[in-house]
Amino acid sequence: MKKRVNLTFPRSVVQMPVTYRLAKDFNIAANIIRGQVAPNQVGKLVLELSGDIDQLDAAIDWMKANNINVSLTTGEIIIDEETCVHCGLCTGVCPTESLSLNQNTYKLQFRQQTCVVCEQCIPTCPVQAITTNL
Repeated sequence: MKKRVNLTFPRSVVQMPVTYRLAKDFNIAANIIRGQVAPNQVGKLVLELSGDIDQLDAAIDWMKANNINVSLTTGEIIIDEETCVHCGLCTGVCPTESLSLNQNTYKLQFRQQTCVVCEQCIPTCPVQAITTNL
């Protein structure tokens, strides 16, 4: 089973080797989608966790017990077709290539089924046509 989670680390635990512990202690594969972690600052990670459902639940409980704020990501990226100017800037930051420009029409194409909702496209859009329904 897979779960996508947003983690927020307080300063006191930002240097904890979380992905290592997930793999070693819970047999969970952690794919880092997005991360912003610096010493002595609040850290944020978006992870896709893969493993047995019971182990996933135990790992999430362990993170919460260690003062890591865990929230499950269940939303979707939404593109406002009326606002989008089809500039293509978002295509350059999409790690899954879910956003692309049609080579014939030069219009933005979005493949929802491959999107991991990493939200990297949102701040990139100059006209704020990309949002999430979280």
